[in-house]
Amino acid sequence: MADGAARASGPIFQVERLSLGYPGRRGQPPAPILHDVTVAVERGGALTLVGPSGSGKSGGFGIAELSFWQLALALLLVGVVIAISIRQALGLERDLLVGAVRTVVQLYLVGLILAAVFAAARWYWVLLILIVMVAVATHAAVSRLTRPIPGIYWIAAGALSVSTAATLAYVIAIVVRPQPWWEPQYVIPITGMILGNSMTSAALAGDRLQADLSARRDEIEARLALGFSGREAVQPLVRAALRAAMIPTVNGMMTVGVVQLPGMMTGQILAGTSPLLAIRYQIVVVCMQAVATAVGALLLIRMMADRYLTPAHQLRRYLL
Repeated sequence: MADGAARASGPIFQVERLSLGYPGRRGQPPAPILHDVTVAVERGGALTLVGPSGSGKSGGFGIAELSFWQLALALLLVGVVIAISIRQALGLERDLLVGAVRTVVQLYLVGLILAAVFAAARWYWVLLILIVMVAVATHAAVSRLTRPIPGIYWIAAGALSVSTAATLAYVIAIVVRPQPWWEPQYVIPITGMILGNSMTSAALAGDRLQADLSARRDEIEARLALGFSGREAVQPLVRAALRAAMIPTVNGMMTVGVVQLPGMMTGQILAGTSPLLAIRYQIVVVCMQAVATAVGALLLIRMMADRYLTPAHQLRRYLL
């Protein structure tokens, strides 16, 4: 009994004199990561490896597992929302059911795909995933516009691609610096967070710009008649649209950690990461989301505004 109790209370992860490193490339020597390390982790503990750059990997031990029955119990919460919809005659029952099913199916499919990509660890698979993500985000952003205009798919794709690529390059190459730089564990989740926020802000800005152009078309033409250039005439509308797209991000920055714990930080803490390390990553996420939101929305509405104007600085009323 005593031996069994000792085994049950002993470490669940233990290594002695561990050394490892990344293999060298093109005749270069291996890059060392650990050298002669001995470590033991108790149940419920966490192991975090942090390099000189501040990046690293962490793993949790003794994390609570979720069975299929527990997931089913979580899905019962959607039933509460359906009951509210029926009681208040909202007519959302079918959408809620479809949304719940799609949530489960899509997330499991994404999980299987990501597991395969992580296991393969090839840059071209990571690039393919990123291209698909941009394509889906472009379609989602355009579908939210009240009246799509000619070439809007290329405009949205360009705006989202530039804002996401620029932000991702800075975060990966300068801030996080994983090895290798295309490490799927970092690149794919970070891209998803950047792209998701950029997509939402671009859609909000584009929808606001279209609404203002339609409502204030006479004012714009009056400004053009007074000698304003096309860009000068629509600048107040561009400013208002960009401000509307930025408000959710600014509000989120004001209340982060006070009103809510962000998803990435919560996930890392649940996985066993130190809260202080999780906070550092969340600060990076907040900053990158802010710049991606601003750049993506600005590029989209600038290019959209130009599409509504002719080279002769006239308003294309037929597009409104």
